[in-house]
Amino acid sequence: MVMTTAKSPAVLITGASSGIGLALAEHYISKGMAVIACGRNRHALQNISGATPLEFDITDSVQVQAAATELKQLLLDNHWKLQQVILNAGSCEYIDDALHFDSALFARVINTNVVAMGYCLEHFLPLLSSGAQLGLMSSSATYLPFPRAEAYGASKAAISYLGRSLRVDLAEHDIGVSVICPGFVKTPLTDKNDFAMPMQITAQQAAVAIFNGMNNQRKEIHFPGKFTWLLKLASLLPESLLVSLLAKKSN
Repeated sequence: MVMTTAKSPAVLITGASSGIGLALAEHYISKGMAVIACGRNRHALQNISGATPLEFDITDSVQVQAAATELKQLLLDNHWKLQQVILNAGSCEYIDDALHFDSALFARVINTNVVAMGYCLEHFLPLLSSGAQLGLMSSSATYLPFPRAEAYGASKAAISYLGRSLRVDLAEHDIGVSVICPGFVKTPLTDKNDFAMPMQITAQQAAVAIFNGMNNQRKEIHFPGKFTWLLKLASLLPESLLVSLLAKKSN
């Protein structure tokens, strides 16, 4: 009789060197799960106690492919099954003057948040085990048309649709898809914002919400609830009223 070794569940998290990704890695580790922490900063990744670092740039398809090859070997060597993948890495830049639209900025954001996610999906999806859960980082900014958010909001809206469509096509493979839509979370990225961020939560609070949502295979993980439900409710207002309320006012 051939004896087989039981495999332990593992999670892969991109953008794990700081912010929500780092908090996620630390939270999953505290729950006893094997964590593959991905990012460009090897030193920061190596400082995550208990995680296995995987260094690559998500915007470089060649690096992503090489990382997937390394990941496949890691899974074999450690007897892990890839139970969750959370594609968290991304960027945020704002269009300050819509009349003089910055196409280079727009392309940067779309490339980092959407095209690069395609690279990760191409190479990491085949490694997911049956019953696995995929998490895609979108944003609650997709609920309303916010000022200056043409690039960021468009990229996150694309991710939300991508997640919904993948959910349909991956169902036959028994792979679930969670679209993650945070409100304001205190991270090095949001620290650069020059506007009020109501109901802001910590990265650790965000990590708990995402962890629970992924484990419960929720289709949409949005938080904090009071803020995101308020945005959802506001989205039902007539478009003309929304524009009047949200448009930048000239001095």
